[in-house]
Amino acid sequence: MYHVLTNGGAPTGMVALLPRVETMVAVLYFGLFAMSFDFISGYTGYLSFGHAAFYGTGAYFVVLVANGKVPLLAPETPFIWLLVLAGVLAAVLALVIGTFSFRLTGVYFAMITLGFAQVLYVFMRDWEYLGANPRDGIAVTGLTEGFRIGVPGVDSLSVAIGQLAGEPIDLFGSTLGASTVSYYAVGLVVVVCYIAMQRIIHSPFGRVMIAIRENEARARAIGYNTFYYKLGAFSMSAFFAGVAGGLFAGFRRSVTPENGYYFLVTGDALLASIIGGFGTLAGPLYGRLFDEGLREFLSKSGSGGGLLVFLRDSLGHPAMETVVIGGMTVGELVETFLNGHAPLYVGIVFVLFVLYVPNGMVGTVRDRLGGTCAKQLPAWLSDRLTAIVTAIRERVSGVRH
Repeated sequence: MYHVLTNGGAPTGMVALLPRVETMVAVLYFGLFAMSFDFISGYTGYLSFGHAAFYGTGAYFVVLVANGKVPLLAPETPFIWLLVLAGVLAAVLALVIGTFSFRLTGVYFAMITLGFAQVLYVFMRDWEYLGANPRDGIAVTGLTEGFRIGVPGVDSLSVAIGQLAGEPIDLFGSTLGASTVSYYAVGLVVVVCYIAMQRIIHSPFGRVMIAIRENEARARAIGYNTFYYKLGAFSMSAFFAGVAGGLFAGFRRSVTPENGYYFLVTGDALLASIIGGFGTLAGPLYGRLFDEGLREFLSKSGSGGGLLVFLRDSLGHPAMETVVIGGMTVGELVETFLNGHAPLYVGIVFVLFVLYVPNGMVGTVRDRLGGTCAKQLPAWLSDRLTAIVTAIRERVSGVRH
């Protein structure tokens, strides 16, 4: 993203079309959650509709520790350790939920995981230990500075993240704003988690996960205890979901039952996975970027530029005031039918993807390339480049003769 990488000077059209840095940070941490959802649902075939339970657990854990409400953990505990502990706590919770849930399959598994998540949602909404009004959520009150991502105990290798508590840094003569620093710091954690999930998927354990997705009965027939493999995969996915929730709480410095445990949080991860591509791992991240980018571009506020701002800058004020239909100007037409209706158009895009791009964006590219993008794209580009160079040589040789 051009204006994510720089502090200014981006062309007006680029600023209007691309999401803000704060939006990109949200894309990263929620993209990690969507990838964790795809890790279990896309690679074993078991849809975890209650995956928000692990995301919310990680978020609440970080905020509660920062407020001094978790025994044995001081509010000054390094944030990196909090992320790891949040993931471990979510993984333990997944072991408990999975022990009961994996006795069922198909839609019954999806519904029982959703049931567990809703129980936690109601519990956290009414648990007075969290604060004076737990229905409205809780915010960080025990720490005034931002949560730090980096090497614990080494200030020079740690940076504070957060919308309000982040810190700018000087790098190679340029000053990076607080939001930009948060973007890179959160992105580093997401990349590390992505690499870890990729290694698991391409390990013998991951091959069994895929075998369960393709034909669980056959996997059992050749000697694999699929129950333990599913439980292990479920716990691993919960670990990364807990880390994502911790990143969310660390950046936002607050969490509510609605944006932590509510079933629509999992619904957003499902939407990102379908748009990006199930069973691709990276696909949900691109799906979330597509979703958030479209919502911001069509938002009424015009944050990040927005459609109306883009058209004003591109067409000019006279063109926007041109009357086109029934006395309505171009600007009024955009305001009425486009700006502010992002959920409607996201829904239409979702239906179109299900009907015409069932493998999602990344899955469709893989199908066209004949394999994973990391392996096939360099080979495809090399073949095209070789063909272009050969054609140029032949033309030059023909001219000489």
